[in-house]
Amino acid sequence: YAKITLNRPETLNSFNQLMHDELRTAIQDVIAREDIRCLLLTGAGRGFCAGQDLNDRKPLAPGEKRDLSESFDKNYYPLIRFLTEMDKP
Repeated sequence: YAKITLNRPETLNSFNQLMHDELRTAIQDVIAREDIRCLLLTGAGRGFCAGQDLNDRKPLAPGEKRDLSESFDKNYYPLIRFLTEMDKP
C-alpha cells in the first residue's frame, strides 16, 4: 500500500496551492504504480484536513469579487476525480 500524509499540522492540514500540486502528483504516482494496491490518505497532527487555507488566497483588487468556482475547477475537482476514479481502495 501507499501512505500519503497531509503535513501542515500547524494549519490543521489546510490546503494551499503547493499542497494541492504535491497531492495531485502523489496520487498520480500511486495510480501509475501496479505494485501499489491501495492508498491510505491521512493527516499529520490532530486533524485530517481543515479545508482550504483562507490565508493562501491572492488579495483582491478594489471592487473585485472572488470566484470560488475557479479554485474548485483547478484544485478540488481534479483531486476528487483522481480519488474516485482510481481502481485502488
